[in-house]
Amino acid sequence: MSVSANDSSKMNLRAFLAKYSVLIAFAAIVIFFAVASPTFLTPANLFNVLVNNVVMLAIVALGLTIVISSGGIDLSVGVSVDMASMVFVMLLATGYGGVVGVGGGLGAALIVGILNAILITRLNISPFLATLGVLFIGQSTQQLATSGGQPIYLTSGYAADQFNAIARTDLFGVPTPVIVLVVVAVAVHVLLHRSVFGRYVQAMGAQPGVAWYSGIRVPRELSMVHVLCALLAGVTGILLSATVKSYVPLSGNAFLLDAIGATFIGTTLSRERKPSVIGTLLGVLLLAIVKNGLLLVGWNFYWQQVGIGVLVFLVLAASFGLRRASH
Repeated sequence: MSVSANDSSKMNLRAFLAKYSVLIAFAAIVIFFAVASPTFLTPANLFNVLVNNVVMLAIVALGLTIVISSGGIDLSVGVSVDMASMVFVMLLATGYGGVVGVGGGLGAALIVGILNAILITRLNISPFLATLGVLFIGQSTQQLATSGGQPIYLTSGYAADQFNAIARTDLFGVPTPVIVLVVVAVAVHVLLHRSVFGRYVQAMGAQPGVAWYSGIRVPRELSMVHVLCALLAGVTGILLSATVKSYVPLSGNAFLLDAIGATFIGTTLSRERKPSVIGTLLGVLLLAIVKNGLLLVGWNFYWQQVGIGVLVFLVLAASFGLRRASH
């Protein structure tokens, strides 16, 4: 009897560790960097992590959360970021106002999403191959439009004022980019967990065959999924340009792998391994803190990438391994 109770307690412990492996890793990492660097927990550094490291990556990752919830993937989110950034900056450079610039940038990202939707739902190309093809097309388009990949810098004049109006304003002391992230996070949470659309997306991700036969208009829902993902990436592209006051070709590629990693780290919070808004945000925060902490302790960029890769592997391996052992 005691053996059975002991085994049960071990299984419960493993299940607990598996479910909260991300939170445990998060706490351990914060403690480690707080000890290793005296500036890590200062308000200025934490503010920098939130505004410059978390906000833009989180918005991209939330878009991927929708796509991955549907059972797909979008490798072209970096292109959506870049196309929105490029059109936004070009419109401001030619004298158009911020409203037109933002609309044009989001329109460019929308085109990327529509192209993905057509390839996937009309031509029946797998999401991986379709979005990979759009990634290559988008990269070439940027290079052709910028004479081989020349950045566009707008650091003074009317355009710079428009940038400041987007990236450097605040509401009751809260920076505009943070407010945008909060609005996006709430909207995505409502869509995924409180709407009919969200139930359809979850059904397609769990049992795509059943979704077809249950009357769900799968092509329409998948189209919406990829359009929404592209639009959210476009929001990041506009915030990125407004922050650095420029457009740098192919800079959106830096978001792709981190966003995918953050989304899958977030799935460890769910017994069914489903993406969620809270899980994705926690995954983004974890990656951002690791990057910032490694920078503060003196690791160069390449070793930072190694550290992040090891972290993603360890968190996912621990969660999967412990959860399997608890059954």
